[in-house]
Amino acid sequence: MRFYLIHILTNLKMGRAFEFRKSRKIKRWSSMAKTFTKIVKEITICAKEGGIDPKTNSKLRALIQNAKSANMPKENINRALKKADDSNLVSFKKILFEGYAPHGIALLIEAATDNNNRTVANIRSYFNKCGGSLGISGSVEYMFDHKCNFKFNPEGLDLDELELELIDCGIDELFKIGDEIYIYAPFDKFGIIQQNLENKHISIISSDFERIPINTLELNELKRIEVDKLIELIEEDNDVLNVFTNLK
Repeated sequence: MRFYLIHILTNLKMGRAFEFRKSRKIKRWSSMAKTFTKIVKEITICAKEGGIDPKTNSKLRALIQNAKSANMPKENINRALKKADDSNLVSFKKILFEGYAPHGIALLIEAATDNNNRTVANIRSYFNKCGGSLGISGSVEYMFDHKCNFKFNPEGLDLDELELELIDCGIDELFKIGDEIYIYAPFDKFGIIQQNLENKHISIISSDFERIPINTLELNELKRIEVDKLIELIEEDNDVLNVFTNLK
């Protein structure tokens, strides 16, 4: 009797553990799929605009490096480049949405779509559903600084010397977290900083563009939940690349 009881309890514990692992895996796979979709779109758009040769398209080089850092299979990268080279394929278009979540929280939403009407209708519906309001162009963007960032390994580098050199390129700051170095700069300095790092044979782990709020607003837990609900809804949309907010 005791053996069977232990056997049942063990199976229950294993069952719960399996469900937990399964849930974690599904969430991870979903996150990876979203990341891959985003990178593929960005590679396709970038290659369409600046050419499919990474040697002559600096932003494309950066996106391919980001794809590798995210463990994206090489076939996916090649497929994205092939899409960009296909003149018969419907092009993706980048759109910037601006609006307010509940309680006056500003949102900037970067999207890439092959159907503008669909994406606009979807984004508007999310705002309406969650008590927010979709704004006009320029209504929110001025509240954010547009920045670029780079992440790389500092091994073998004199960071003080490197920082002084990069200040001349226009960087805002250079700092270390763990074993990695981060650089932040105005977004229009991306090309010159990337070229400088490459000339020094510094292996860039990843690079990106961010919208950083000039000022932030703090909300209590209940109000934050309302805002988070809208942000999560927007982030789940397949056309959305990034969501930026001034919520502290």
